[in-house]
Amino acid sequence: MSIFGFRKTQMVSPQDALAGRPTAMPVPARHEVLHTPLQGPYPDGTQIAEFALGCFWGEERNFWQVPGVFTTAVGYAGGFTPNPTYEEVCTGQTGHTETVRVVFDPAKVSYQQLLKVFWESHDPTQGMRQGNDTGTQYRSAIFYRGDAQRAAAEQSAADFQQRLRERGYGDITTEIVPAGEFYFAEDYHQQYLYKVPHGYCPDHSTGVSCPVGLIKAD
Repeated sequence: MSIFGFRKTQMVSPQDALAGRPTAMPVPARHEVLHTPLQGPYPDGTQIAEFALGCFWGEERNFWQVPGVFTTAVGYAGGFTPNPTYEEVCTGQTGHTETVRVVFDPAKVSYQQLLKVFWESHDPTQGMRQGNDTGTQYRSAIFYRGDAQRAAAEQSAADFQQRLRERGYGDITTEIVPAGEFYFAEDYHQQYLYKVPHGYCPDHSTGVSCPVGLIKAD
């Protein structure tokens, strides 16, 4: 399929996705801010949450600032191309969306509290974009791990939808799907706004507060 004839706001099919490569790109050993491992092994008792909510530079910073978060990393999820590059993801021909991995201690911060950060940090009603950032790689998604995370995500979406409607927003377009393969992004993307403090960081939040629900992931 020609890149020039492809619509970036249309999900590519698995058979038309780019071929990718068998080898993963190098990943930094430690988080630039938290000084914890990006890839693991992660401490016993920690859990993984993965969220897509637009440009991952600013969104990663939102999560690494949350007390109880052990480490964060940015990467690509929800697509078909193995070990994609940033340039390939930007073509729309890998199916991936820019994603933040959050490793957290549930004794210090609940999954539901991370969902609150997720919903309040972007506009989940925009489909295949966030503001002027347009394409399938900017779509909103929650990649859940296990039934408890799924239940918490679905409940929070229902709660936030009600708040959004009260403020005149449309339907939530966020995908709530099982976590698949997470591919770490290139070194320069990791903790980008720590390395480049005045880098690109659009605020696409709605200003609507998300209620912290009653469901908590175990």
